[in-house]
Amino acid sequence: MEQYQNPLFTIDNVLFTVAQGELKVLLVKRAIEPFIEQWSLPGGFVDPQLDANVEACARRKLQEKTGVAPSYLEQLKVFSGHKRDPRGFAVTLAFYALMGEQAAQSHIDTVHDAKWLPVHQLMNYQLAFDHQAIIAEAVARLKQKALYSLVPVYCLPEQFTVTELMTVIEAIIERPIQRKSLMRRIEASDMFVAVDEKVSTGKRPAQLYQLKPDADIYLFERNLGD
Repeated sequence: MEQYQNPLFTIDNVLFTVAQGELKVLLVKRAIEPFIEQWSLPGGFVDPQLDANVEACARRKLQEKTGVAPSYLEQLKVFSGHKRDPRGFAVTLAFYALMGEQAAQSHIDTVHDAKWLPVHQLMNYQLAFDHQAIIAEAVARLKQKALYSLVPVYCLPEQFTVTELMTVIEAIIERPIQRKSLMRRIEASDMFVAVDEKVSTGKRPAQLYQLKPDADIYLFERNLGD
């Protein structure tokens, strides 16, 4: 009789931020085999005794391994195969999110360090498992989101200027955008409210905006710049 072996089922989190004008991803340095001392995505095995669902597992692993708590998580894709993990056939559900930069610190002995690393420098690192490929998929998804929605606002402070939002979008899509196009999107989305104060930018005071409390992400029919 053929023996059935359960596959490994794991969760991985791809958290992005924009800081110092560049897109960064949160990685952890593994303290255990396999791939000890290599950088990897924060994630791990689902525990039915602790996790009510897969998102609960994702958030638990983020808290344990990085201490970071994003405001939302979105499912990216399921990755599976025999060669992804030396321990056996592995199925991974990956989540991703964009958030403001938070200080990261590990709270579990399976991780040595947690750090935001620039995405454009990842080719200089040998990442564990197939995490380079997972990050590449997440970057592509995030770029598309930045082109047809205003998701980039989620890595800005509560109050922000149009210039700050432009900087974030341009860092994600890696090309300049027109300010007037962005202003039209801000107005059409009805997601924001102008704050009754301005901030000095050196030339003239800049208007501050913030998200409405009940704002939903508005999806535009055309990509930014089309």
